[in-house]
Amino acid sequence: MRFPDCWGDRPAVMGVINLTPDSFSDGGRFNRVDLALNEASRQLLQGAQVLDLGAQSTRPGARDVGADEEIARLLPCLQSIRAAHPQAILSVDTFLAPVARAALDAGADWINDVSGGRRDPALLSVVADEGCPYVLMHSRGDSRTMDDCTDYGDQGVVAGVLKELRLSSDRAVRAGLRREQLIWDPGLGFAKTNEQNLQLIQQLEDLQHDGIPLLLGPSRKRFIGAVLDQPRAKARIWGTAAVCARAVDAGVHVVRVHDVGPIHQVVTMAAAVSRRRCRQADTHE
Repeated sequence: MRFPDCWGDRPAVMGVINLTPDSFSDGGRFNRVDLALNEASRQLLQGAQVLDLGAQSTRPGARDVGADEEIARLLPCLQSIRAAHPQAILSVDTFLAPVARAALDAGADWINDVSGGRRDPALLSVVADEGCPYVLMHSRGDSRTMDDCTDYGDQGVVAGVLKELRLSSDRAVRAGLRREQLIWDPGLGFAKTNEQNLQLIQQLEDLQHDGIPLLLGPSRKRFIGAVLDQPRAKARIWGTAAVCARAVDAGVHVVRVHDVGPIHQVVTMAAAVSRRRCRQADTHE
């Protein structure tokens, strides 16, 4: 299994490359092979330790395009990036087993599944057979229904997300995955209200008692726009930076972002001054 060199020391920066015409903040910018390769090269130069390629939009209301179209969008770009950057860690954002199989055969290193195995359970067998890292994200419903699935009852969102991540992880292990393949993503923006997203960020440490690495994907999301009163997704970079600094202090392993250069600086500096780092140093004295 391939992990970034900084694994466990400070968060790795995962750069987003959307190969779609309809993603919420950059749809259509990288949906040609040359554009995707240029963006991959730029992000790696700016400090990305993982690149996350997605050919199916998961924004609210997005249309499912199906495996054949997703593969047709994905593979030429993935193959070009792999050929140009053989040492890069490449993740593919998909919830469909045929796409995951095709991506891994073409040189992908990770699978990032926003559905946590719910949408296509056969994907879990593909990942188990390959033995690669698997980002298991918490979500409910799909792109068209998730905004109606935000009731976590008396337990609250943090306990509810933790419970459902554990259930999904148990299902993955039964399908043949090893626990060391798992990376948890609490799914900011997926079946959560603005306030629930903030609660998850405030209580990130509560999601780490199981010892499974944590990935956080706050980049440019609606809850940041709500807090900042900023409707333009691309103008939410400093709100994203604030969440990523909090992720550093909480010991998160990966932050998934669009603005790799600035966030790489934020993560590097936040790690240098983190109270968590100081506490770790005190522990070893």
